[in-house]
Amino acid sequence: MGIYNCEATLETSLNSLLKQSYQDFDVIMCDDGSNDNTLNIAKAFWEIYPEKFRLLKNKKNMGLNYTLNKCLAHAKGEYIARMDGDDISLPYRFQKEVEFLDNHPDFSIVSSAMIYFDETGEWGFGRPKKIPQKKDFIAESPFAHAACMVRREAYKAVDGYTIDERLLKVEDYHLWIKMYALGFKGYNFQQPLYKMRDDQNAANRRNFKRRLNEAYVKYLAIKLLNLPFWYSIFALRPIIVWLLPNELYLYLHKKRLKLD
Repeated sequence: MGIYNCEATLETSLNSLLKQSYQDFDVIMCDDGSNDNTLNIAKAFWEIYPEKFRLLKNKKNMGLNYTLNKCLAHAKGEYIARMDGDDISLPYRFQKEVEFLDNHPDFSIVSSAMIYFDETGEWGFGRPKKIPQKKDFIAESPFAHAACMVRREAYKAVDGYTIDERLLKVEDYHLWIKMYALGFKGYNFQQPLYKMRDDQNAANRRNFKRRLNEAYVKYLAIKLLNLPFWYSIFALRPIIVWLLPNELYLYLHKKRLKLD
């Protein structure tokens, strides 16, 4: 877990891990230069559950790709799971993901559909493709990053996350591209195993720089996965989306993920 300025939500997130039906894991948290009470909350969990939690700290804000690589360097498990400090893992998440990877050695990534929520409650449901193919990468990142569990060998094969300012906020998208380029593949549970906080704060983080980075990673997908060159037109989509008025974007975003 890379944690940064999530004092209002971190306790709930960490408690969701303590409630997992599968408990053979430890939690590696790295504070990425928070300037609120995030570090103290993390310290409290580390002190109460020293056998379960480990705490690292960056001297300054370094970004998620650097921070997660730092966590990976300390991880010992065969499988590496992700978690964000403002989300919730449902109680059976780790059990389902571990059982899947144990029983399907041909898959190296497993994630799931997600429930989207904000201060008013649950409002949306993601519908990922069950077994993404290379051609699916041009549309969007095929796996929910925070809900994923990945074999250590896959992380090692691609040297973890690429540290590049052009990949900030899309480091996971690029990670999957690198893995698929080497022949690894993944699976998405159609039932939700994870609840993602998607509120106004999340909306405010969608800026032009992030859209440029998304366009860049789509270009890399075309190159590294040997996709048809005409797919390049899809790289313009993030820029077009950024040009939409915020109210229209939020309306379309919530309509696409609306609960049935």
